[in-house]
Amino acid sequence: GRQDIVKAGLRLAKAIEAGEVDETKVTEEDFSSLLFTAGIPDPDLIVRTGGDQRLSNFLLWNIAYAELYFTDTLWPDFDSRCLKEAIMWYSSRSRRFGGRVSELTNVPR
Repeated sequence: GRQDIVKAGLRLAKAIEAGEVDETKVTEEDFSSLLFTAGIPDPDLIVRTGGDQRLSNFLLWNIAYAELYFTDTLWPDFDSRCLKEAIMWYSSRSRRFGGRVSELTNVPR
């Protein structure tokens, strides 16, 4: 969440100050490597249960291109049928990864 992003920013600032990183060449991958989730792939699908349509400070950096599925089902009641519904919904999505449909070519599925 936000705290993870702040701490990664502070680590990056220290590395730049120490001369370990060239500030003009910092990439998203460099920043991602400083997060607590470093080395873990970004999620493709986030399922939010309980009817809330918000992220609650969850994986803010990592979900930029994730599909968000909201369900009124409460977590204790979320079963294999609910998971199948979420996966079926996800499989019908047109993944654009931040682009417009007209820009899509060779998008990974």
